Amino acid sequence: MVTVVGVRFKKAGKVYYFNPGALELELGDKVIVETSRGIEYGDIVIGPKDVKEEDIVTPLKDVIRKATEEDEKIVEKNRQDAQEAEEIAIEKIQKHKLEMKLVDVEYTFDRSKLIFYFTADGRVDFRELVKDLASVFRTRIELRQIGVRDEAKMLGGIGPCGRVICCHSFLGDFDPVSIKMAKQQNLSLNPIKISGLCGRLICCLKYENDVYEEATEDFPDVGDTVTADGDGGVVVSVFKPDGTVKVQMNEDKEIKEFDVDQVDTNDHD
Repeated sequence: MVTVVGVRFKKAGKVYYFNPGALELELGDKVIVETSRGIEYGDIVIGPKDVKEEDIVTPLKDVIRKATEEDEKIVEKNRQDAQEAEEIAIEKIQKHKLEMKLVDVEYTFDRSKLIFYFTADGRVDFRELVKDLASVFRTRIELRQIGVRDEAKMLGGIGPCGRVICCHSFLGDFDPVSIKMAKQQNLSLNPIKISGLCGRLICCLKYENDVYEEATEDFPDVGDTVTADGDGGVVVSVFKPDGTVKVQMNEDKEIKEFDVDQVDTNDHD
């Protein structure tokens, strides 16, 4: 077993494991760590715990130290400078007539790198832009193309539910979401109703999917012929959360609602 702490660098960002070493750390501490991008400032969101070696990516990098008030001032200064860098970068993008949309800009904690996140419909030749930016900021420049879901995660916004979108507020990773999940939950397939701000299927389709999948084997499908209340009929809808099925009866064509255990079917596997 290996002792680790989980560190997050952005709100709702991915959590990375680090070696706490001899430092006495706890949930909520601010720390300075070594990453593949350089020295970074982050929050401990998972306190010290033991995990199996096969569950970590080796080599495990170290927590250098707890962050100080001076470190927090550096972080704030970096944020302010990044905002200024964004304004300059937008002007440079327009100057070079590049078909790209700048989404966010950030300095690494040690200012060894200035990262520009952007979206674009295709590949962008930004070599001249990088040279231009490097001459202005005198540091290593990285331009990183991101997808529309990452753009929404960075910018945030209000979802169809009226709350701040999940990816911006708490989701660390994007889970695969499919139209099958919407069908299984009897949701409208109107793209406007099941799409998020990013234009992709809303992430919350995944939240209850496991429950629906577990319930599927107990339910007939819409269109199945069944027997209920001593009469045959055809299933017109199923409501898995409350365990009910609506059946159009053969005899009087009336649509009746039954508990799923009151319905017998021979053609549902």
